[in-house]
Amino acid sequence: MSFRDDSDDGRDLRKPFLHTGSWYRMGSRQSSMMGSTQAIRDSSISVLACVLIVALGPIQFGFTSGYSSPTQSAITKDLGLTVSEDSSFLYMGRLLEGFGVGIISYTVPVYIAEIAPQNLRGSLGSVNQLSVTAGIMLAYLLGLFVPWRILAVLGILPCTILIPGLFFIPESPRWLAKVGMTEDFEASLQVLRGFDADISVEVNEIKRSVASTSKRTTIRFAELKQRRYYMPLMIGIGLLVLQQISGINGVLFYSSTIFEAAGVKSSNAATFGLGAIQVVATLVTTWLVDKAGRRLLLIVSSAGMTVSLLVVAVAFYVKDFVSSDSGFYTAMSILSVVGVVAMVVAFSLGVGAIPWIIMSEILPVNIKGLAGSVATLANWFTAWVVTMTANLLLNWSIGGTFTIYMLVSAFTVIFVGKFVPETKGRTLEEIQFSFR
Repeated sequence: MSFRDDSDDGRDLRKPFLHTGSWYRMGSRQSSMMGSTQAIRDSSISVLACVLIVALGPIQFGFTSGYSSPTQSAITKDLGLTVSEDSSFLYMGRLLEGFGVGIISYTVPVYIAEIAPQNLRGSLGSVNQLSVTAGIMLAYLLGLFVPWRILAVLGILPCTILIPGLFFIPESPRWLAKVGMTEDFEASLQVLRGFDADISVEVNEIKRSVASTSKRTTIRFAELKQRRYYMPLMIGIGLLVLQQISGINGVLFYSSTIFEAAGVKSSNAATFGLGAIQVVATLVTTWLVDKAGRRLLLIVSSAGMTVSLLVVAVAFYVKDFVSSDSGFYTAMSILSVVGVVAMVVAFSLGVGAIPWIIMSEILPVNIKGLAGSVATLANWFTAWVVTMTANLLLNWSIGGTFTIYMLVSAFTVIFVGKFVPETKGRTLEEIQFSFR
C-alpha cells in the first residue's frame, strides 16, 4: 500500500492544523513543508520528531516534581512557614499540578507506544521517563543559582513550546482506526513509517484488532470480569501503584533533607548530582529495554532497589546508636548516601520507565482510554500519599521510612515475577490478544 497512490486525485492535502495536528495529510508530490520531504520519508526521523515534541510534557512534569527539593528551605524561610504549614503548601501545589500533569503522564507513553515501530517501541517509550528525569535534573541545577520565585516562572517554558508544537504532529493511527477514520488512519501511519514504506501488513493487523473489539466506546462493568480486561488492568494499575509506593518521590522531593541528615554539607549540590545520575541511568534503560526485555529489567531494577533501601535503612538505624564524632558514624553516613544513589539508579533502570511502557502496550484498544485513566489516577493518588507522608515519616524515623519502602520493593519483585508478561518483540495486537 502506497501513500502516493492515494494522493493522485489532485486534492490539496497540505492541512497542518486539521484534526488537531494531522499534518500527515501532506502529499508527497508537494515536495516541501519544511524545505524537503526527505526527512519525512525517513520513518525514524518522522517518529522521533513527534516523540521529541510530546517529550516536553514529561520535562515539564519532571521540572515541577524536582522544584521542591532545592527550594523548600528558602520557601519556608521567606514565607515564615512551620513544618506543617510548609507541608500543606507543598500538598496544595502538588494537587493543582496533578490536574494537568496527570493527563500528560498517561497520554504521552500511550501516544508514543501507538506511533512507534515495533523494534523501537521500548526505547522510544523510555523517552517519557528520560524526559521526566531531565526535567528533575534541570530543576535541581537551576535551583542552585536561581531564587525560588524565578525558578517557578522558568518552569512554564516547556509547556509554552509544547502547546503550539502539538498542532504539527499526527494523531495516533490506532486511535483513528478505533473511531472509524480509516482514510486518516492509513495516511497517518504512512507518514510515520515513510512515504515509500509498505504499510499494508501493519494496516491489516490494526484493522483486525479494531474489528475484534467491541464497537461501543464503553463497556459494561460486568465485562471487566473477562480475563482480557481484568488481567491487563490489574497489571497496569499494580505496576504504577508499586512504582510510587516504593518511595521514589519521597526520596527525590526530600533528597536535600536526606543528604543533610546523612552529614553532606552541600546537600543541594549532592541533589543535583543525584539528578544527573538518574538521567544517565535512564539513558541506559532507553538503550537496554528493546534488547534485554521489559520483564527482566523490572525484576533487576526492583531487586536492586530492595537491596539499596535495606542498606540505607540499616545505615540510619546504626547511626542512631553511635557517637557522631566516631569514624563509624562517618562510615555509616557515606554508606547511606551510596545507598540512596544506588536506589535511584536501580529505579531508573526499570521501575521508573517500564511500568508506563507496559501499561501502554497491554491495555485493549476499546478500554485504553478509561483503563489508562484509572491506572494513571491510581499512580497519582499514591504519589500524593507518598508526598504527603514522606516528610512526616522522615521526621518520625529515617531508618523506618526506608524499611517500609524496602518491603514494597521486595513485593514488586514477586509481583513482576508472577504476573507481568514479556512484551519485547511483539506487536501491540499480539500482546493484547495474548490475554484472551
